[in-house]
Amino acid sequence: MRADRLVSLVLLLRQHGRLSATALARELEVSTRTVLRDIESLSAAGVPVYAERGRNGGFALLPGFQTELTGLNHDEALALLVAGSRRGAQTFGLGTALASAMRKVVDALPESYRVTAAGAAQRLLVDPETDLLARRQVAEEIPDVVVAEVRRAVFAGHKLRIRYAAVGQAAKWRTVDPIGLVTVRGQGYLLATRSGADRTYRLSRVEAAEELAEPAQRPDRVDLDRAWQERSARFRTGGDQVTVLVRMNPARRQELVGTALAVLAEETEADGRLRLEVTFQDPRHAEWALWQLDTDAEALAPQWLRASLRDRAAAIAARYGASSG
Repeated sequence: MRADRLVSLVLLLRQHGRLSATALARELEVSTRTVLRDIESLSAAGVPVYAERGRNGGFALLPGFQTELTGLNHDEALALLVAGSRRGAQTFGLGTALASAMRKVVDALPESYRVTAAGAAQRLLVDPETDLLARRQVAEEIPDVVVAEVRRAVFAGHKLRIRYAAVGQAAKWRTVDPIGLVTVRGQGYLLATRSGADRTYRLSRVEAAEELAEPAQRPDRVDLDRAWQERSARFRTGGDQVTVLVRMNPARRQELVGTALAVLAEETEADGRLRLEVTFQDPRHAEWALWQLDTDAEALAPQWLRASLRDRAAAIAARYGASSG
């Protein structure tokens, strides 16, 4: 606990330049006596903190003093930067505090990580459309070797060769210029260009990937939020999206709406149950969402979804109806 407080004290001095013992005590929520003891401990440990007398005096660090987060590797630093740079923290009212913390992380990173980690973070966008409290979609399973190769090409700014299976087509190799990675409702996407044209690829359909040595043709900086907004509607209406008619218990409405892409129509029936027309990302997404609601929801259409849910329930009933021997 005290070690964490000492680190916070150093970061406060780095951020503000000079602070009085009273101000430090207020920030750290301890007594001024504790602050003075901590200052002595820092000095004994070789941290160049000194006192300035006078009306506007206080404690400060010698100019140029640099801290490091020892043991923090490049990927760990990148994960922190991505977490702190995205809007999810706003859900809990911590956006400002988290952004401030991430600036401190960047400031304290070893020089070898600072520039590359901060630059790589702008190439990742995490759940731009999903409230953290409403997120219920199960993450897709993508082989680590594929994700690692794609991520390396994105961060390094190199061309990428992928074996991609588009919907209803056999997988084939193609070479793209990767721009960034986006994850939405548990699904990962690669934003890229191919022969100068915008392309969006679902990572679960990438069967293999190979980073190339050739530099990618892409801008030095990118606004992934804007890029995703412009591309997502086109991509997600390219044949996968499905519309489902559902009758359900109104008490479970938010669970369904929270995972659906959109609600197209809604009405209350005479018996109090809701009838909704909603769209889902793809058939897998629709089946997963309805299955979570068990008997509180019934898919009225399309027929293939009713059949799929029926077959799934029958398979489970058969499994548990069999003898344990």
